[in-house]
Amino acid sequence: FRRVLFRSVINMLRPYINADGGDIEYLKYEDNIVYVKFHGACATCGSIDYTIKDVLLNAIRDEVAEVKDVINVVL
Repeated sequence: FRRVLFRSVINMLRPYINADGGDIEYLKYEDNIVYVKFHGACATCGSIDYTIKDVLLNAIRDEVAEVKDVINVVL
């Protein structure tokens, strides 16, 4: 169920990320941490920390309050 909520939040934010030349992929939820991977221009953007902490994390916490963090997995 949480996976559906996380994907829903990501899909809501996706058009804004796409507009900047990037994309985001949900990877997993483990130990109250959501793991995502940014692609394209967003993967190397200087504003990625702001996007993760102030936008994505807050939007996810609005749906699932116990989420502690969102981590961008860099492969």
